[in-house]
Amino acid sequence: MALDYGRRRIGVAISDPGRILASPHAVIENRGSTGTPPPELIALLREMAPAEVLLGVPLNMDGSEGEMASETRRFGAAIRERLDIPVTERDERLSSLEADRRLRESGLPRGKRREKGRRDMMAATVLLEDYLAEH
Repeated sequence: MALDYGRRRIGVAISDPGRILASPHAVIENRGSTGTPPPELIALLREMAPAEVLLGVPLNMDGSEGEMASETRRFGAAIRERLDIPVTERDERLSSLEADRRLRESGLPRGKRREKGRRDMMAATVLLEDYLAEH
């Protein structure tokens, strides 16, 4: 499972049991919590019981870590502590741009492409696809 953490929404993507395919799965409203997993995400993680959670960390283009990257790392640590699930952090630079490109090319009407959370789910899917391709 991959998560694209955001202060408003968290995009969720999942893979098949064979870890070959990545698919958009859900969007969890975050309600602006700074680093604390919302109850809906905790419930989803408990229900799905993933072997691993891949967490996109938004590093700056020069590779440095800003405020959002630090917050995302705190979020990952909170998941590890609450659920004892391995959380693997991964640089997510440019995943949102790739998500936007894929949504444009998908043929969906502009209004559908801009629905809340669609970009977040697609960014999580991009992150997971890249990870699965390397492993």
